[in-house]
Order: sequence, then structure tokens, then C-alpha cells
Amino acid sequence: MTTERYIKLGRQTAVISFLLGTVLFGLYFLTSSSELLFLGYGFIVLTGLVNLGILISILVKALNDKDNRKKLFMTGGFMLLNIPVILFYFWLTIILLNTMRITFTNSTQTTLTNINIVGCGGGHIDKLESGESETAWVKITGDCSININYLSNGEQKKENVAGYVTNSMGQKMKHNIGGQNEENF
Repeated sequence: MTTERYIKLGRQTAVISFLLGTVLFGLYFLTSSSELLFLGYGFIVLTGLVNLGILISILVKALNDKDNRKKLFMTGGFMLLNIPVILFYFWLTIILLNTMRITFTNSTQTTLTNINIVGCGGGHIDKLESGESETAWVKITGDCSININYLSNGEQKKENVAGYVTNSMGQKMKHNIGGQNEENF
């Protein structure tokens, strides 16, 4: 294989790996789908092995091609730029796995105030008008449940949001305050 083909293969592999990994991470961020999480693990292993094989072949070619060594090493360095990207995505995934992203929607006919998220890392929403939504990121601090206390027409009310959550159980969910909700955990 010619030097130009090695360089082209290395660059294309790096770009395709980056783009596919970014799309996969973006879909996971948007959905919190555990299937995408496991697909991502498989993707990392497969693309890691492919990239490593191509990188090794480029480095071997660089050792034998003194005239194009710099270009080949630059291509290898370009391929290695995906390593900090994957570490960043791992870091973000760990944060997401330990966070409940709950979209609270006021399904009542009144304005709700002083909405306190109780349990896990807690949180607070000052006010939700009827039909209004707001997403709260609640840190999972271990085995815990998530409830809310709020004022509706001056009356204190309480609701269960998630009966049980634990580390690495983070996900996106919706909760209709004062309305019907699916069974939560």
C-alpha cells in the first residue's frame, strides 16, 4: 500500500470513528437508552481495535519510509486525538448515569410555587404556571427516593416521583405534577 493510502486510511478512520461515536453519544444523551449505552461499549471496543490496528500499520510504514515519516506520524497523531474525546464522553456518561433528569410539568389548573425536590441530591423550582415544564437535574447520591413538596393555592402538597434510584441508574423521565404518571421505579 502506498504512503498516501495509509495517510488517507488513517484520517478517514479517525474522522468516521469520531463522527459515529459523537452521534452515538448524542443519541444516548437525548434518550438515556440503556441499549445505546451497551451499543456504545461495543462500538468503543470494535473501533478501538480497528484504530489500533491501522495506527500500528501506519507507524510500521513510518519506520520504513524515511521520506514520508513526518506525514505518517502526523496522521498517527491525528488518530490519537480521538482518545481525549472518548475520555470526555466517558466522563459525561458517568455524570449522566448518576443523574436523574426529570422534566416536571404542572398539569394542574393553578400556579405551583416553592417546588422542593426532596431526596437524592434535591433541587428547587420557584414557580410553574399551569401547563409549564422545567427540567431538573437531580444528582443520585446513593440509594434514595425522589419526592416533591409544593404549594398549590397556598396548600402544601406532596408527591412521589421515583420510589427508588441508585448510582448508575440515571435517566430522563417526565413527571406530571398533580396528574397521572406512569409507575416510577
